[in-house]
Amino acid sequence: MILEYQTTHSPAEVLAQAKTFFAARNPLYAAFLEKEGETFATFRGQGGEELVIGVAPVAGGTAVRASTYLFDMQAQRFFATLPPLPMPIEVVA
Repeated sequence: MILEYQTTHSPAEVLAQAKTFFAARNPLYAAFLEKEGETFATFRGQGGEELVIGVAPVAGGTAVRASTYLFDMQAQRFFATLPPLPMPIEVVA
């Protein structure tokens, strides 16, 4: 499953927060850092399940993408901890 979110945090802030968030979950749903780079972090959890968090700068913040099979609920909970990037509203007259 691929999940997407946009936040006002910088890419580095998102990845730092992800490393803390996923390691601090209930042991059944915890995922631990396996690899990382400037734009991604991969985690391993229960049964070797993989979770990948990728980041890319966008105007005013960061686009965040999570790819996982088992950790979709935890990824959505992680997104809820990030401040949202306000979306512009276009008014058509």
